[in-house]
Amino acid sequence: MARIGIIGSEGRMGHALVRAITEAGHECAGGVDQGGNTAILAEASEVLVDFSSPAALETNLHAAIGAGVPILVGTTGLDERHQAALDSASGAIAVLQTGNTSLGVTLLAHLVREAAARLGPAWDIEVVETHHRMKVDAPSGTALLLGEAAAQGRGIELSAHSERGRDGHTGARERGAIGFGSLRGGTVAGEHSVLLLGDQERITLSHSAEDRMIFARGAVTGAAWLLGRRPGRYEMPQVLGL
Repeated sequence: MARIGIIGSEGRMGHALVRAITEAGHECAGGVDQGGNTAILAEASEVLVDFSSPAALETNLHAAIGAGVPILVGTTGLDERHQAALDSASGAIAVLQTGNTSLGVTLLAHLVREAAARLGPAWDIEVVETHHRMKVDAPSGTALLLGEAAAQGRGIELSAHSERGRDGHTGARERGAIGFGSLRGGTVAGEHSVLLLGDQERITLSHSAEDRMIFARGAVTGAAWLLGRRPGRYEMPQVLGL
């Protein structure tokens, strides 16, 4: 049994995490939100789960380091500065950062990487995602995770080979590019499809989230897996042994 502290406990994911922690037989050590004392929560916890905001990341990492506890970061919308902070923290504690904690999406990313590696740049890749109207970042963290998987399969840098926000007279699609499309509306928990389009044939790999609980359960699985790990950066595929 693990004592799991929740950063961002009053959000939708926070409430789902409380349920998932109880379902899995673990103990909820408590939660904090904006203005709360993360350091106190960290001292009471064996592992932290962070679904708050990018602005709070460095404070949350400092709290985890101070208490010597691992942390799973599921916050999306992180930039290069945040990634550098995660790298720095991983020298002292175990850090698992992911754009999606779903075990199904983790396996999907593995399949995308394998497909991209075997089909090569002659096949076009498009990542299409749909989320609820309240989501504030695009492409979603999951879409970027899937795009990174495709780029890794091809041995390229995603930042140098992605196409986003097409509008107007854009010209022909660049060979080897990885495209992104984002749709927003309703209460969709999350739908992602990776289209691999060749000449006269097409493969679609997709995942649909029917309830936010899948992310909470995956986060709890990942958090429990972090217990006892050496300092370093970890990823969800390692949780599944991929």
